[in-house]
Amino acid sequence: MRPGHTPRRRLQAASWLLGLGLGLGLGGSAWALNPNDTSVQMFQWKWNDLAYECTQSLGPNGYGAIQISPPSASKVTNAWWGVYQPVNYVSFKSTFGTEAELRNMISTCHAAGVRVYADVVVNQLAGDSSATAGLASDGSSWSAANLSYPYFSANDFHSNCTIQPADYETASGRANVQNCRLSGMPDLRTESSYVQGQIVNYLRTLVDMGIDGFRIDAAKHQPASALNAILSTLKASRPTTQMGEPIWVTQEIIPDAEVARNDYLVNGTLNEYRYVYLMKEAFRNLNGATPASIPTAMGTWNNWGGTWGFLQPSQATVFVNNWDSEREGTSLNASNFTGTTNDTQGSHRYDLANLFMLAQGYGEAQLHSGYRFTNKDQGKPSASPYVNGVAQVNVNWDFIHRWPHLAAMVKFRSAARGQALQNWVTGTANQIAFSRGKVGFVALNNTTKAWTRSFATGLPAGTYCNVVHGVANAAGTACAADTVTVDAAGNATITIPADGGSTVPAVAIYTGQRVASTCALTFSVANAGTTMGQGVYVVGNQTALGSWTPSRGFPLTIQGSGASATWSGTVVLPANTATQYKYVKWNGSSAVWEANQSTGSGNREITSCAAGGSASRNDGSFAK
Repeated sequence: MRPGHTPRRRLQAASWLLGLGLGLGLGGSAWALNPNDTSVQMFQWKWNDLAYECTQSLGPNGYGAIQISPPSASKVTNAWWGVYQPVNYVSFKSTFGTEAELRNMISTCHAAGVRVYADVVVNQLAGDSSATAGLASDGSSWSAANLSYPYFSANDFHSNCTIQPADYETASGRANVQNCRLSGMPDLRTESSYVQGQIVNYLRTLVDMGIDGFRIDAAKHQPASALNAILSTLKASRPTTQMGEPIWVTQEIIPDAEVARNDYLVNGTLNEYRYVYLMKEAFRNLNGATPASIPTAMGTWNNWGGTWGFLQPSQATVFVNNWDSEREGTSLNASNFTGTTNDTQGSHRYDLANLFMLAQGYGEAQLHSGYRFTNKDQGKPSASPYVNGVAQVNVNWDFIHRWPHLAAMVKFRSAARGQALQNWVTGTANQIAFSRGKVGFVALNNTTKAWTRSFATGLPAGTYCNVVHGVANAAGTACAADTVTVDAAGNATITIPADGGSTVPAVAIYTGQRVASTCALTFSVANAGTTMGQGVYVVGNQTALGSWTPSRGFPLTIQGSGASATWSGTVVLPANTATQYKYVKWNGSSAVWEANQSTGSGNREITSCAAGGSASRNDGSFAK
């Protein structure tokens, strides 16, 4: 929370769930989860849609978790921020669905390999300037003016004072930031044992539902010690989630002058907003920042901090934007169509910043996937994200997590986990490239001119798919789009296209997308003298040729009719490999080898072609 922000902006709801039972039993992991390197802020998505999306896209693409909007009963309004103003902590009838739908979504996402983190607010309840009781999403009533809320009395709130903009500028304002009303919201006395008990019950019930972790909204608006007491009590009673993992916690703490960020690190990671600000400045070239200056600002591998004072990676959750920042103008953005700068229109700055985040390996990465808006208070679209089950990408919902060049980088990030960032090079100040150990390599071009040079990729020799533009086929033998060839020294000559067109100006390759070194070899032979029921097979010393076993050999197709017709077919073999083979007539039970011999003498020989190539071998007549 920062001075000058819209009054209703960070009112993330604390979803209060009491004793609703276990799905699988604590510690009873029934499904394998994806690596937790990358999660997605699924802003304002309904529970049923999330269940579908986990199965159809998030799980298969390797995402480790989703972060859902607050699931508790909340203030009713057409604006998006209403769901971030909790009214009670016992009901789960929200604008996103019912309690049953919430539970089903959690178990469905787990089955798809995806964790579920809940966004919660535990520092305040919904506010209203009117003395008339409001209406919550579950039909219950409340009144901010009378401090009338289910399960809370007036004694459970701090006195009515207002946070002033100056309070954010000095450490002396910290008490007001933590105890006074944020944008008029009644402020809970989180230091009291009763309030702490209510919050612990809420979080415990979420864990019992299957929730894997929490984002604590507006964490600095309560004392770090109070939050620590709450989380410590929770973890003492629930040391692990249903999936057998520690409870994940990250905290929203915007780095103003009054906050002591280090006090909160005992509770979990922090949202590292310096990353948000740096990505905006670097990729928009503001205040002298460029992509090439990023290491100076944030530090380098095993020497993090930099001139901007970044947290250590283990302490940070990072993102290019979230729902607040893209509405407040403090970040790059993809969904803001209010007339402000949009970093997906006319450039690929937004794409490049997210590619950098997923490739770099600093902190825990989150993508943001929400909806397009033309008014900053605009609520979620009434239209479904799907038509007949087909995702409507960039229509109302943006589906950023499905953008192919970003989705493909999720597995890149997991594959490169723990690998040092090396071989950092720049072209202009807006052209950068680097490797991740011997696993991955990325080059980004934030200019309107193509960038060509020889790069040290750090990768083993081979042909790799540029996953920014397309991945390998199911067989791993070909790429959907452009490829990069790495030589024996780990070098590759690459051209990264200019920005401004439809192509994302980047290259990303990694060992998980190396094309198999294969050759497509076409065999042809005639005059086999086959009889009814016989076919002609190529049988040889390669697995694809049956390893000298006729029943597993490669079957050719007759090109015409008659006993003398040509038989041919194309088989994929290891590249540059000496291959021995014979043609065999096979009827499903008995074999007739060329020259009436089995293996051992008179074998035909060929060295297969280079990787990714093709060749033909016309052997004339079947040897008799």
